Amino acid sequence: MLKLTFLGTSAGVPTKQRNVTALAIECLNPYSSGASRQQNKKSRPWVLIDCGEGTQQQLLHTKLSLHQLQAICITHVHGDHCYGLPGLLASAAMSGRTAALTIIAPKAIAMLLEAITVTTELYFPFAINFMAIEDLLSEPSDEHKGEITINLDHQHQLVIDIHPLSHRVASYGFAMTETISRRTLNTEKLTAAGIPASALWGRLQQGEDVMTKDGRKLYSADYVDNDSQCTRVVIAGDNDTPECLSAAVDDADLLVHEATYTHEVLNKIQAKNPDFDPMHSSAQLVGRFAQNNEVKNLILTHFSARYQSFDNLQSSTPNMAHIRLDAQSAYTGNLWLAADFDQYMVNGSTDLIDEEESSGVQYLGSARSHKK
Repeated sequence: MLKLTFLGTSAGVPTKQRNVTALAIECLNPYSSGASRQQNKKSRPWVLIDCGEGTQQQLLHTKLSLHQLQAICITHVHGDHCYGLPGLLASAAMSGRTAALTIIAPKAIAMLLEAITVTTELYFPFAINFMAIEDLLSEPSDEHKGEITINLDHQHQLVIDIHPLSHRVASYGFAMTETISRRTLNTEKLTAAGIPASALWGRLQQGEDVMTKDGRKLYSADYVDNDSQCTRVVIAGDNDTPECLSAAVDDADLLVHEATYTHEVLNKIQAKNPDFDPMHSSAQLVGRFAQNNEVKNLILTHFSARYQSFDNLQSSTPNMAHIRLDAQSAYTGNLWLAADFDQYMVNGSTDLIDEEESSGVQYLGSARSHKK
Protein backbone atom coordinates (compact mmCIF):
# COMPACT_ATOMS: atom_id res chain seq x y z
CA MET A 1 0.00 0.00 0.00
CA LEU A 2 1.41 3.34 -1.03
CA LYS A 3 0.09 6.63 0.31
CA LEU A 4 0.72 9.70 -1.82
CA THR A 5 0.77 13.25 -0.45
CA PHE A 6 1.15 16.04 -3.00
CA LEU A 7 3.31 18.77 -1.47
CA GLY A 8 3.44 20.94 -4.59
CA THR A 9 1.47 20.87 -7.84
CA SER A 10 2.42 24.08 -9.70
CA ALA A 11 4.64 24.31 -12.77
CA GLY A 12 7.56 26.73 -12.88
CA VAL A 13 6.53 29.14 -10.15
CA PRO A 14 4.41 28.88 -6.99
CA THR A 15 0.96 30.44 -6.75
CA LYS A 16 -1.12 31.42 -3.72
CA GLN A 17 -2.78 27.99 -3.83
CA ARG A 18 0.02 25.79 -5.16
CA ASN A 19 3.67 25.31 -4.32
CA VAL A 20 6.15 24.00 -6.88
CA THR A 21 6.65 20.29 -7.43
CA ALA A 22 7.11 17.71 -4.67
CA LEU A 23 5.41 14.42 -3.92
CA ALA A 24 5.75 12.23 -0.81
CA ILE A 25 5.12 8.48 -1.06
CA GLU A 26 4.67 6.54 2.18
CA CYS A 27 5.29 2.79 2.13
CA LEU A 28 2.66 1.22 4.37
CA ASN A 29 2.76 -2.35 5.62
CA PRO A 30 -0.29 -3.11 7.79
CA TYR A 31 1.18 -6.49 8.72
CA SER A 32 4.42 -5.22 10.27
CA SER A 33 3.05 -4.91 13.81
CA GLY A 34 1.24 -8.21 14.29
CA ALA A 35 -2.40 -7.67 15.13
CA SER A 36 -2.25 -3.94 14.45
CA ARG A 37 -3.68 -2.90 11.09
CA GLN A 38 -1.87 0.40 11.06
CA GLN A 39 1.81 1.20 11.21
CA ASN A 40 2.85 3.70 13.83
CA LYS A 41 2.67 7.09 12.15
CA LYS A 42 6.19 7.91 13.32
CA SER A 43 7.68 4.76 11.77
CA ARG A 44 6.33 4.96 8.24
CA PRO A 45 9.18 4.95 5.71
CA TRP A 46 8.67 7.33 2.80
CA VAL A 47 10.26 8.58 -0.39
CA LEU A 48 10.27 12.13 -1.76
CA ILE A 49 9.94 12.71 -5.50
CA ASP A 50 11.30 16.17 -6.41
CA CYS A 51 11.88 18.97 -3.95
CA GLY A 52 10.86 22.37 -5.24
CA GLU A 53 11.54 25.51 -3.22
CA GLY A 54 9.47 25.58 -0.03
CA THR A 55 8.96 21.81 0.21
CA GLN A 56 10.17 21.72 3.82
CA GLN A 57 7.56 24.36 4.70
CA GLN A 58 4.86 22.21 3.07
CA LEU A 59 5.98 19.23 5.13
CA LEU A 60 5.15 21.14 8.31
CA HIS A 61 1.46 20.76 7.43
CA THR A 62 1.77 16.95 7.37
CA LYS A 63 2.74 14.18 9.78
CA LEU A 64 5.74 13.17 7.68
CA SER A 65 9.04 12.94 9.56
CA LEU A 66 12.42 13.70 8.01
CA HIS A 67 13.83 10.95 10.22
CA GLN A 68 11.82 8.33 8.31
CA LEU A 69 12.71 9.64 4.84
CA GLN A 70 14.39 6.76 2.98
CA ALA A 71 15.27 8.34 -0.37
CA ILE A 72 14.92 11.51 -2.43
CA CYS A 73 14.45 11.17 -6.19
CA ILE A 74 14.96 14.23 -8.39
CA THR A 75 13.50 13.98 -11.90
CA HIS A 76 15.59 16.79 -13.47
CA VAL A 77 17.62 19.90 -12.73
CA HIS A 78 15.02 22.65 -13.33
CA GLY A 79 14.64 24.78 -10.23
CA ASP A 80 10.96 24.14 -9.58
CA HIS A 81 11.95 20.50 -8.97
CA CYS A 82 15.14 20.87 -6.92
CA TYR A 83 15.68 24.32 -5.37
CA GLY A 84 14.23 23.13 -2.06
CA LEU A 85 16.71 20.26 -1.67
CA PRO A 86 19.56 22.04 0.19
CA GLY A 87 17.18 23.59 2.71
CA LEU A 88 15.39 20.32 3.36
CA LEU A 89 18.69 18.50 3.94
CA ALA A 90 19.84 21.27 6.27
CA SER A 91 16.63 20.95 8.28
CA ALA A 92 17.09 17.18 8.48
CA ALA A 93 20.57 17.78 9.89
CA MET A 94 19.37 20.33 12.45
CA SER A 95 16.56 18.01 13.54
CA GLY A 96 19.13 15.43 14.61
CA ARG A 97 18.95 12.93 11.77
CA THR A 98 21.92 10.54 11.76
CA ALA A 99 20.70 7.74 9.47
CA ALA A 100 22.15 7.62 5.96
CA LEU A 101 19.99 9.03 3.18
CA THR A 102 19.87 7.94 -0.45
CA ILE A 103 19.57 10.57 -3.19
CA ILE A 104 18.79 9.40 -6.74
CA ALA A 105 19.28 12.29 -9.15
CA PRO A 106 21.15 13.64 -12.18
CA LYS A 107 24.88 14.22 -11.63
CA ALA A 108 24.40 17.98 -11.70
CA ILE A 109 22.45 17.80 -8.44
CA ALA A 110 25.59 16.48 -6.70
CA MET A 111 27.48 19.52 -8.04
CA LEU A 112 24.75 21.81 -6.72
CA LEU A 113 24.91 20.28 -3.25
CA GLU A 114 28.69 20.38 -3.19
CA ALA A 115 28.74 24.08 -4.11
CA ILE A 116 26.18 24.95 -1.43
CA THR A 117 27.87 22.92 1.31
CA VAL A 118 31.19 24.64 0.59
CA THR A 119 29.88 28.20 0.25
CA THR A 120 27.49 28.05 3.23
CA GLU A 121 29.56 25.76 5.48
CA LEU A 122 26.68 23.29 5.58
CA TYR A 123 27.42 20.15 7.58
CA PHE A 124 25.48 16.88 7.41
CA PRO A 125 25.70 14.53 10.43
CA PHE A 126 24.43 11.74 8.21
CA ALA A 127 25.92 10.04 5.17
CA ILE A 128 24.45 10.84 1.77
CA ASN A 129 24.43 7.93 -0.62
CA PHE A 130 24.28 9.79 -3.93
CA MET A 131 23.30 7.65 -6.92
CA ALA A 132 23.76 9.43 -10.26
CA ILE A 133 21.02 8.48 -12.70
CA GLU A 134 23.41 8.68 -15.65
CA ASP A 135 25.64 6.08 -14.03
CA LEU A 136 22.75 3.82 -13.11
CA LEU A 137 21.45 3.84 -16.68
CA SER A 138 24.90 3.24 -18.19
CA GLU A 139 25.46 0.00 -16.28
CA PRO A 140 25.95 -3.15 -18.38
CA SER A 141 22.68 -4.12 -19.97
CA ASP A 142 20.65 -6.55 -17.91
CA GLU A 143 17.13 -6.85 -16.58
CA HIS A 144 17.98 -4.79 -13.49
CA LYS A 145 19.54 -1.82 -15.31
CA GLY A 146 18.57 1.48 -13.69
CA GLU A 147 16.93 -0.30 -10.76
CA ILE A 148 17.41 0.42 -7.05
CA THR A 149 16.13 -1.81 -4.26
CA ILE A 150 15.35 -0.46 -0.79
CA ASN A 151 14.71 -3.11 1.86
CA LEU A 152 12.35 -1.54 4.38
CA ASP A 153 12.22 -4.66 6.59
CA HIS A 154 12.37 -8.44 6.21
CA GLN A 155 8.98 -8.60 4.48
CA HIS A 156 8.73 -5.16 2.92
CA GLN A 157 10.66 -4.03 -0.15
CA LEU A 158 10.58 -1.04 -2.51
CA VAL A 159 12.10 -1.22 -5.98
CA ILE A 160 12.65 2.00 -7.93
CA ASP A 161 13.27 1.80 -11.66
CA ILE A 162 14.19 4.79 -13.81
CA HIS A 163 12.82 5.74 -17.24
CA PRO A 164 14.28 8.50 -19.49
CA LEU A 165 11.75 11.07 -20.68
CA SER A 166 11.70 13.90 -23.25
CA HIS A 167 12.21 17.46 -22.00
CA ARG A 168 14.47 20.50 -22.57
CA VAL A 169 16.97 18.93 -20.20
CA ALA A 170 17.46 15.30 -19.30
CA SER A 171 14.36 14.28 -17.35
CA TYR A 172 13.31 10.98 -15.83
CA GLY A 173 10.34 9.08 -14.53
CA PHE A 174 10.43 6.82 -11.46
CA ALA A 175 8.39 3.65 -11.14
CA MET A 176 7.90 2.59 -7.53
CA THR A 177 7.08 -1.06 -6.90
CA GLU A 178 6.32 -2.02 -3.31
CA THR A 179 6.23 -5.70 -2.45
CA ILE A 180 4.91 -6.98 0.86
CA SER A 181 5.55 -10.66 1.57
CA ARG A 182 3.79 -12.59 4.28
CA ARG A 183 3.93 -16.14 5.61
CA THR A 184 0.52 -17.34 6.80
CA LEU A 185 0.49 -20.34 9.12
CA ASN A 186 -2.22 -22.91 8.37
CA THR A 187 -3.30 -23.47 11.96
CA GLU A 188 -6.28 -25.63 10.98
CA LYS A 189 -4.00 -28.08 9.21
CA LEU A 190 -1.65 -28.20 12.20
CA THR A 191 -4.51 -28.80 14.62
CA ALA A 192 -5.93 -31.52 12.39
CA ALA A 193 -2.52 -33.20 12.37
CA GLY A 194 -2.54 -33.24 16.18
CA ILE A 195 0.16 -30.61 16.61
CA PRO A 196 -0.86 -28.28 19.46
CA ALA A 197 0.06 -24.61 19.55
CA SER A 198 3.61 -24.15 20.75
CA ALA A 199 6.91 -22.50 19.87
CA LEU A 200 7.11 -24.94 16.96
CA TRP A 201 4.35 -23.01 15.21
CA GLY A 202 6.41 -19.83 15.23
CA ARG A 203 9.47 -21.63 13.91
CA LEU A 204 7.43 -23.16 11.09
CA GLN A 205 6.04 -19.73 10.17
CA GLN A 206 9.58 -18.37 9.94
CA GLY A 207 10.38 -21.02 7.34
CA GLU A 208 12.16 -23.50 9.60
CA ASP A 209 11.62 -27.26 9.36
CA VAL A 210 11.17 -28.71 12.87
CA MET A 211 11.05 -32.01 14.78
CA THR A 212 8.22 -32.75 17.23
CA LYS A 213 8.77 -34.41 20.61
CA ASP A 214 7.37 -37.67 19.24
CA GLY A 215 9.91 -37.66 16.40
CA ARG A 216 7.82 -36.35 13.52
CA LYS A 217 9.58 -34.11 10.95
CA LEU A 218 7.44 -31.12 9.99
CA TYR A 219 8.26 -29.19 6.86
CA SER A 220 7.47 -25.48 6.84
CA ALA A 221 6.36 -25.62 3.21
CA ASP A 222 3.57 -28.03 4.18
CA TYR A 223 2.02 -25.69 6.75
CA VAL A 224 2.84 -22.17 5.57
CA ASP A 225 1.33 -20.20 2.68
CA ASN A 226 3.58 -17.55 1.13
CA ASP A 227 1.61 -14.56 -0.18
CA SER A 228 2.67 -11.22 -1.55
CA GLN A 229 1.07 -7.91 -2.39
CA CYS A 230 2.55 -5.77 -5.15
CA THR A 231 1.71 -2.08 -5.67
CA ARG A 232 3.22 -0.09 -8.54
CA VAL A 233 2.98 3.62 -9.23
CA VAL A 234 4.73 5.57 -11.98
CA ILE A 235 5.74 9.20 -11.36
CA ALA A 236 6.87 11.22 -14.37
CA GLY A 237 9.09 14.26 -14.42
CA ASP A 238 8.57 16.95 -17.06
CA ASN A 239 7.91 15.21 -20.35
CA ASP A 240 6.42 16.06 -23.75
CA THR A 241 6.22 12.44 -24.94
CA PRO A 242 4.15 10.25 -22.61
CA GLU A 243 4.93 7.26 -24.83
CA CYS A 244 8.38 7.19 -23.19
CA LEU A 245 6.57 5.48 -20.32
CA SER A 246 4.91 2.71 -22.35
CA ALA A 247 7.01 -0.01 -20.72
CA ALA A 248 6.84 1.58 -17.27
CA VAL A 249 3.04 1.64 -17.01
CA ASP A 250 2.63 -2.04 -17.82
CA ASP A 251 0.80 -3.46 -14.77
CA ALA A 252 0.97 -0.07 -13.00
CA ASP A 253 -1.80 0.70 -10.53
CA LEU A 254 -1.42 4.46 -11.07
CA LEU A 255 0.28 6.99 -13.35
CA VAL A 256 1.12 10.49 -12.05
CA HIS A 257 2.04 12.80 -14.93
CA GLU A 258 2.44 16.49 -15.59
CA ALA A 259 -0.32 18.28 -17.52
CA THR A 260 1.05 21.79 -17.75
CA TYR A 261 -1.49 23.05 -20.28
CA THR A 262 -4.61 22.19 -22.21
CA HIS A 263 -3.86 21.03 -25.73
CA GLU A 264 -5.20 24.25 -27.23
CA VAL A 265 -2.88 26.39 -25.12
CA LEU A 266 0.08 24.11 -25.82
CA ASN A 267 -0.48 24.48 -29.57
CA LYS A 268 -0.70 28.27 -29.25
CA ILE A 269 2.56 28.42 -27.29
CA GLN A 270 4.37 26.29 -29.84
CA ALA A 271 2.97 28.32 -32.76
CA LYS A 272 3.87 31.65 -31.16
CA ASN A 273 7.55 30.78 -30.90
CA PRO A 274 8.43 27.85 -33.19
CA ASP A 275 12.11 28.10 -32.16
CA PHE A 276 11.32 27.44 -28.51
CA ASP A 277 9.31 24.44 -27.45
CA PRO A 278 8.65 24.26 -23.68
CA MET A 279 8.50 20.47 -24.11
CA HIS A 280 5.64 19.81 -21.71
CA SER A 281 2.54 17.66 -22.07
CA SER A 282 -1.05 18.75 -22.37
CA ALA A 283 -3.76 17.02 -20.39
CA GLN A 284 -5.14 15.60 -23.64
CA LEU A 285 -1.78 14.10 -24.63
CA VAL A 286 -1.46 12.33 -21.31
CA GLY A 287 -5.09 11.22 -21.38
CA ARG A 288 -4.69 9.71 -24.83
CA PHE A 289 -1.55 7.86 -23.76
CA ALA A 290 -3.26 6.52 -20.63
CA GLN A 291 -6.29 5.42 -22.65
CA ASN A 292 -4.19 3.65 -25.30
CA ASN A 293 -2.13 1.86 -22.64
CA GLU A 294 -5.15 0.89 -20.52
CA VAL A 295 -3.98 2.83 -17.47
CA LYS A 296 -6.90 2.57 -15.06
CA ASN A 297 -5.93 5.39 -12.70
CA LEU A 298 -4.42 8.75 -13.65
CA ILE A 299 -3.48 11.75 -11.51
CA LEU A 300 -2.49 14.94 -13.30
CA THR A 301 -0.26 17.57 -11.67
CA HIS A 302 2.30 20.33 -12.48
CA PHE A 303 -0.23 22.86 -13.77
CA SER A 304 0.73 26.19 -15.32
CA ALA A 305 0.11 29.16 -13.03
CA ARG A 306 -2.35 30.49 -15.61
CA TYR A 307 -4.89 27.87 -14.43
CA GLN A 308 -6.78 28.83 -11.29
CA SER A 309 -7.51 26.13 -8.70
CA PHE A 310 -11.32 26.38 -8.87
CA ASP A 311 -13.33 24.06 -11.13
CA ASN A 312 -15.88 25.92 -13.27
CA LEU A 313 -16.27 25.16 -16.95
CA GLN A 314 -18.49 28.22 -17.44
CA SER A 315 -15.76 30.63 -16.38
CA SER A 316 -13.66 32.36 -19.03
CA THR A 317 -10.72 32.33 -16.62
CA PRO A 318 -8.51 29.27 -17.23
CA ASN A 319 -9.12 26.81 -14.40
CA MET A 320 -9.09 23.15 -13.47
CA ALA A 321 -12.33 22.45 -15.33
CA HIS A 322 -10.55 23.18 -18.61
CA ILE A 323 -7.69 20.83 -17.71
CA ARG A 324 -10.19 18.14 -16.70
CA LEU A 325 -12.22 18.47 -19.91
CA ASP A 326 -9.04 18.34 -22.00
CA ALA A 327 -8.01 15.05 -20.38
CA GLN A 328 -11.49 13.56 -20.54
CA SER A 329 -11.66 14.25 -24.27
CA ALA A 330 -9.24 11.32 -24.66
CA TYR A 331 -9.43 9.35 -21.39
CA THR A 332 -12.30 7.43 -19.79
CA GLY A 333 -10.52 5.93 -16.76
CA ASN A 334 -10.35 7.19 -13.18
CA LEU A 335 -9.02 10.75 -13.28
CA TRP A 336 -7.93 13.15 -10.55
CA LEU A 337 -6.37 16.62 -10.71
CA ALA A 338 -3.95 16.98 -7.83
CA ALA A 339 -4.00 19.92 -5.43
CA ASP A 340 -1.48 20.70 -2.72
CA PHE A 341 -1.86 18.38 0.29
CA ASP A 342 -4.18 15.96 -1.54
CA GLN A 343 -3.67 12.41 -0.31
CA TYR A 344 -4.34 9.14 -2.14
CA MET A 345 -4.06 5.50 -1.07
CA VAL A 346 -2.95 3.03 -3.73
CA ASN A 347 -3.56 -0.70 -3.27
CA GLY A 348 -2.09 -3.27 -5.59
CA SER A 349 -3.18 -6.91 -5.74
CA THR A 350 -5.99 -7.87 -3.36
CA ASP A 351 -4.35 -11.04 -1.97
CA LEU A 352 -3.45 -9.46 1.35
CA ILE A 353 -6.12 -6.81 1.89
CA ASP A 354 -9.54 -7.18 3.42
CA GLU A 355 -12.55 -7.53 1.17
CA GLU A 356 -13.95 -4.18 2.31
CA GLU A 357 -10.81 -2.42 1.04
CA SER A 358 -11.10 -1.75 -2.67
CA SER A 359 -8.14 -2.42 -4.92
CA GLY A 360 -6.96 0.60 -6.87
CA VAL A 361 -6.78 4.27 -5.88
CA GLN A 362 -8.74 6.02 -3.16
CA TYR A 363 -8.80 9.78 -2.57
CA LEU A 364 -8.36 10.45 1.15
CA GLY A 365 -8.81 14.21 1.29
CA SER A 366 -6.34 16.86 2.41
CA ALA A 367 -3.35 16.24 4.69
CA ARG A 368 -4.08 19.61 6.28
CA SER A 369 -7.53 18.57 7.48
CA HIS A 370 -6.94 14.86 8.12
CA LYS A 371 -3.40 15.02 9.58
CA LYS A 372 -3.03 11.22 9.22
